[in-house]
Amino acid sequence: MVPGAAGWCCLVLWLPACVAAHGLRIHDYLYFQVLSPGDIRYIFTATPAKDFGGIFHTRYEQIHLVPAEPSEACGELTNGFFIQDQIALVERGGCSFLSKTRVVQEHGGRAVIISDNAVDNDSFYVEMIQDSTQRTADIPALFLLGRDGYMIRRSLEQHGLPWAIISIPVNVTSIPTFELLQPPWTFW
Repeated sequence: MVPGAAGWCCLVLWLPACVAAHGLRIHDYLYFQVLSPGDIRYIFTATPAKDFGGIFHTRYEQIHLVPAEPSEACGELTNGFFIQDQIALVERGGCSFLSKTRVVQEHGGRAVIISDNAVDNDSFYVEMIQDSTQRTADIPALFLLGRDGYMIRRSLEQHGLPWAIISIPVNVTSIPTFELLQPPWTFW
C-alpha cells in the first residue's frame, strides 16, 4: 500500500482484493508467467473484470492455458474437455465478456483470460463490465492485450501445442526489475 493523492492505493499487487477492501477502484493489474513454450516465457499483464467474476484464491504454479475453440467462446466449445480445471484463453468479440466467462465456467474452467481481438493493441486495456442480463460468474475473468494474446496463440500454433503452461498470479513486487522477463513487443 502506498499513499497517493486520493488516499491509499494498491501498487502492483497480485491480489485485486486489496483494491476492493479499501473501496477504491483504480486500474489494478494481475500478472501471469508463461512457463512453456520457452519462446514466450514472459510475464504478462492483465486486468480483472470490473464488476463480475471471482478472484484468485490460489496461486497456480503450473496450469494449462488452453485456447478456446471456437476462439470467441460464445457457445459450446469443441475443446471444452481440455478446459476443465484449467484456464481458457478466449478472444474478444461475438458476445459479452460475461457470456464468455460463463461459457468457460460451464465447461469447468478455473478462470478465463480474454485477449483483445485487435492484434496490434499493445497498450490499451479494455474495462470488462457486466452486461444487462443480470447473470453472474464465479471464476476470475481477465483482459489481455491483443498483441500478447496473438503472440501466445501464434507460438502454440508454431509448436503444434494445444496449450501453454503458466503460473498465475505472479507477485511482481518480489522480482527485481532486472529479472522481470517482459514481452519485448510491449512497453511497461
